[in-house]
Amino acid sequence: MASRRTLKAAEAIREVVAMSILTDLKDPRVVGSTITKVEVTADMRQAKVYFMILGGEGKERNALRGLQSAAGFLQQKVARRIDSRYTPTLQFAVDEGVKNLMEVSRILSEEHAQSREEQENSAEIDEFEEEDIEEGDSSEEKE
Repeated sequence: MASRRTLKAAEAIREVVAMSILTDLKDPRVVGSTITKVEVTADMRQAKVYFMILGGEGKERNALRGLQSAAGFLQQKVARRIDSRYTPTLQFAVDEGVKNLMEVSRILSEEHAQSREEQENSAEIDEFEEEDIEEGDSSEEKE
């Protein structure tokens, strides 16, 4: 379990990196990146920064390269904010959890739409069967 100190450091790193991406970095590869979470090791020497960006895998790879090239600059910003013996080395990774969540959401939406169509179709079939039954009743009365 992470200590309170590492959790606070992780949150501070997330804030610094996110604000630096918005205000300080001019690299077009990282524009639109969102920092989702940061995991800091217990010894505070490394921090894994997870991000997401919309636009597919190509855009993710470019953003990853852009963030890796700006890692030193971002570490410098983090060092000014965090008062600790070591400044954590920043490592960047695409947040697969968000991608998985979006995929599950898409699948559930498709399933919901499909079940709604099936319900509408079964309701239409029921209406036709009721009409056929009513027509059958009236034809029997004519005979």
